[in-house]
Amino acid sequence: MRAYELRPRPEFESLTRVERPSPPLGPAEVRVRVRAVSLNYRDLRVAWNAVKRSAPVIPLSDGAGEVIEIGREVSRWKVGDRVIASFFPTWMSGPLSDFHHANALGGGRDGMLAEEAVLPETAWVRLPDDLSFEEGATLPCAGLTAWNALFESGSLVPGETVLLQGTGGVSVFALQLAKAAGARAIVTSSSEQKRRRAQELGAEHVIDYRTEPSWGIAAKAWTGERGVDLVVEVGGPGTFDQSTAALRYGGTMSILGVLTGTSGPVNTYAIFHHALRIVGVYVGSVEMLERFVRALTSSKIRPVIDRVFDFEEVPAAYRHLASGAHFGKVVVRL
Repeated sequence: MRAYELRPRPEFESLTRVERPSPPLGPAEVRVRVRAVSLNYRDLRVAWNAVKRSAPVIPLSDGAGEVIEIGREVSRWKVGDRVIASFFPTWMSGPLSDFHHANALGGGRDGMLAEEAVLPETAWVRLPDDLSFEEGATLPCAGLTAWNALFESGSLVPGETVLLQGTGGVSVFALQLAKAAGARAIVTSSSEQKRRRAQELGAEHVIDYRTEPSWGIAAKAWTGERGVDLVVEVGGPGTFDQSTAALRYGGTMSILGVLTGTSGPVNTYAIFHHALRIVGVYVGSVEMLERFVRALTSSKIRPVIDRVFDFEEVPAAYRHLASGAHFGKVVVRL
């Protein structure tokens, strides 16, 4: 089968096209012909750090395809079923653990950037009939992370206000989901075109964070000084304090991103003084993914895809994502 591996080389030079034998199939496993994969910021970080790897790995966590073979003990799937893979294939429910973390696709174990993938039957979730493989490939990480941030770790309800940073995959999904749930959305972006597109998707208010560096204070002012109910925090330490400034007393921050780094000074006083709830979000379990897909089907939300690349263009897809020019998801078709 065709695949890409990450080899111990600098940055995107680590992406190497290879031919690999098809992976063996166990009795409780399912073989899927992968038709599309999508990229996340996490995949950039894995590639940038590939120079430190001791062994090659197939990258990317998110993929969709059709079942082409099942093990003798498999009862949930049949040949021809359309499926997506869970980011954490061993995390069925309950809390995340070191074991599940070590089994994340495209990191601790081989991922989805190959023509075939073999995983336990419990790691696959049915792809809705009305979604393409390209759309389905956007769901396991960005889509589920947004769902978890709003409704699993967060508790957004109709009439509340959510603040979203930027227009990447997670933020665009969160905008669509929040609007479908009857919530109001504020979106930050330095791009006039992207702010306009966010409004077309339903954002009630947009803020240019470059001309308004105190965008958290501006967001709170837009709510009549009450503050927003929930922030989906994708930036990390560089945006943390403005997120706390935007929140109401007792508000929630779902923190899930490291776009500005992994550590730095933050205003801890604001957290206890405003009785804020800070919750870490790391994608989600298989059960969460199933709930998210059901909600997506009932709401008729279609994932927003910025651009689809061919298999031969994988390095260009990585560079496009790294440029920050995208609105929504970057996808590769196999």
